[in-house]
Amino acid sequence: MDIRQDDPTAPYVADLLAHHLEELRSVMGEHAQALDASGLSVASVTFWTAWHNGALAGFGALKQLDDTHGEVKSMRAASTARRTGVGRAILDHIIVEGRKRGYARLSLETGTAQLHAPAISLYRSVGFVPCEPFADYQASPHNQFMRLDLSN
Repeated sequence: MDIRQDDPTAPYVADLLAHHLEELRSVMGEHAQALDASGLSVASVTFWTAWHNGALAGFGALKQLDDTHGEVKSMRAASTARRTGVGRAILDHIIVEGRKRGYARLSLETGTAQLHAPAISLYRSVGFVPCEPFADYQASPHNQFMRLDLSN
């Protein structure tokens, strides 16, 4: 698995990102918090793609909330890459990057639909635990919040 910092507006990202946004909106409606390419391109967000055998296998991003707090954003594995470890590889990369930046914690917002169960299981497997809404998020029946303390 090759993970590289990338451009979320790159043409080869477009289809997977569009599918990601469409699927989330189909189950979360206006409560979907995923960023589009322009949102993933702002200075506070670092975007990575994962490649396996020359094919785009997934992507993920890390948003800096402040000097000690980062947010995991837009984790997505391509349908052809599910159950290959791409999600774990991207998440591990984001966690390592958060530690390099000196963050005390990482937070994330995800959905509550069955669609989100594999991601929630992945987050829990590396130590993310439920938490209250953070940043500007508002709680709803369609989302949940998790955090990982990095100071341990």
